[in-house]
Formats: sequence, structure tokens, C-alpha cells
Amino acid sequence: MKESLLDIICCPLDKHDLDLAVEDREDGEILAGTLTCTDCGETYPIEDGIPNLLPPDMREDAPA
Repeated sequence: MKESLLDIICCPLDKHDLDLAVEDREDGEILAGTLTCTDCGETYPIEDGIPNLLPPDMREDAPA
């Protein structure tokens, strides 16, 4: 995902802003990291450049 996406996305639970923590970046694209709500503290993973903004109860956990 591009960092500029933060200007238009928000927490799906309470519509507050999201903070970005980057784990892997390549050619200006964020490939891995987390988005954290500035109000409720819920975290949303970024995997393979795609942010998963589903509410926590709707996410499927990856098999261990």
C-alpha cells in the first residue's frame, strides 16, 4: 500500500485516524506492517501490501 492511503482510510470500528508502523517497505510501497487506531487501539495488519481493515471478529486468523 502507499503511505498516502492513510489520508483516506480510518478505523472501521470508530472512524478515527490510524497510525502506521512499517515492517517492510520496497520501492515506496509498504509491504508489511500494522495500522493502529488512535482512539480504540485496535490493530490491523498489512500483509503483501494489502491492509486488512476487517473488524477483528470478522478476520480469519492465519493457520499456525
